[in-house]
Amino acid sequence: MSGGEVAGILVAVFWAILVSFLAVVLVRLAQVLKATTKLVADVTDQAVPLLADASTTVRSARTQLDRVDAIASDVQEVTSNASALSSTVASTFGGPLVKVAAFGYGVRKALGKGGADAQDMPRKTSRRTVIVGRTVPAARRRKQKG
Repeated sequence: MSGGEVAGILVAVFWAILVSFLAVVLVRLAQVLKATTKLVADVTDQAVPLLADASTTVRSARTQLDRVDAIASDVQEVTSNASALSSTVASTFGGPLVKVAAFGYGVRKALGKGGADAQDMPRKTSRRTVIVGRTVPAARRRKQKG
């Protein structure tokens, strides 16, 4: 064998090893692509129902929020109506009631004993007796003695 033939055989063996290596890599790559395709299909099969459920939930939540918004606006309207009614009642009856109360107070003062002096004087405090650590008013003391 000459040097050229040996070189040709080495090149042929090198190309055979290279092609075999590339074939193994391509087979592995095909397996990875097949597994990835199956994984994406499984995720899609599971994601579509989840997205449908999420969409239904969002629609339901939007409906509930619309109801809450309607209730809140009704409550706001009732509150403003109650405030207006309160203002109307206060302005309608407030002034006359204050005048009647002042008149009644004046009449009581005028007809009462001693007028203002009787109400401003301090009340006479009842004398108390201590019995076994308790304070008993004078009226009850008389009942206990008698």
